[in-house]
Amino acid sequence: MALQCGIVGLPNVGKSTLFNCLSNAKAQAANFPFCTIEPNVGVITVPDERLVRLAEIDHPKRVIPTTIEIVDIAGLVKGASKGEGLGNKFLANIRTTNAIIHVLRCFDNDNITHVDGSIDPVRDKEIIDTELQIKDLETVENRLSKTQKQATSGGDKNAKRAVEIMLQYKAALERGESVRTVELEKEDRKLVADLDLLTDKPVLYVCNVDEKSAVTGNAYTEAVKKAIANEKAEMLIVAAATEADIAELESFEERQMFLEDLGLKESGVARLIKAAYKLLNLETFFTTGADETRAWTYVRGMKAPKTAGIIHTDFEKGFIRAEVIKYDDYTTLGSEKACRDAGKIGIEGKDYVVQDGDIMHFLFNV
Repeated sequence: MALQCGIVGLPNVGKSTLFNCLSNAKAQAANFPFCTIEPNVGVITVPDERLVRLAEIDHPKRVIPTTIEIVDIAGLVKGASKGEGLGNKFLANIRTTNAIIHVLRCFDNDNITHVDGSIDPVRDKEIIDTELQIKDLETVENRLSKTQKQATSGGDKNAKRAVEIMLQYKAALERGESVRTVELEKEDRKLVADLDLLTDKPVLYVCNVDEKSAVTGNAYTEAVKKAIANEKAEMLIVAAATEADIAELESFEERQMFLEDLGLKESGVARLIKAAYKLLNLETFFTTGADETRAWTYVRGMKAPKTAGIIHTDFEKGFIRAEVIKYDDYTTLGSEKACRDAGKIGIEGKDYVVQDGDIMHFLFNV
């Protein structure tokens, strides 16, 4: 399931440092691999304590975590929407991603020059927002005139509604707001989904702070929090330079001790990966046994046959039913047999909506 998060930000905000931390297996958890499929694309495993716990119970021959793709997108400058710098490439790369991780510099360091000469994460955020909004406004205006003709000449109800939605989008963009802030029903968004607007993508703001601010944040992060209050967006505080130091430590135990000294339960990188996974609207189901314990990625709200097809297309084609064990039941009782004896295995049909953490066994016939 090749859904991607793109890391964006102005030059010298710590974007590449963060990507390099993500690309280092040691920064995430014990024995989780990393590979590169392009110079700027990383396939990164998603840390999941539940997978570890299931493996402890079943002692399988192999353990396979789930993954997401993170794309390191070239730094943006003012005028990107007009092709300045790597503007066209930057915008094209964002368009191919499913969600945005927006890195903001929230630390002082005289040795690292800011492209605008001072530290102001809210201003930095607005620079990128403005460039994306300008491009989206161009896209909406180009489509609007065509759709208005369809709505008036053919009496197409969907075209009429699409025009209404695009006018709402246009008004928001002209106010300097992203289209994700426009309140719409899910079905309405589907009518104009093919616009593929940059500011409609879900976004996670990552405040890159110094080590002393890693736990509680600072005045810069408070300013960002206030600035995004009306957006449909999440915020995460990470000390990228500290994460780079953690990545250099040899053992998992050393890394955990370092984190505890900072007052953190887990690394910022691990929290970021989990947040990115959530941002993409993804959840996890498991299969487990003596041969393999594995985490599988599916889109939230997916029904049992579709999730079966993630394992193999034949599972979906010939789907009969699914046997489902809840994670808490499995870890409490300690085996599939114990769950079966206790009546804790649910028999679910084609309309069952898979829940995060479900342990699944699919029955099929082709």
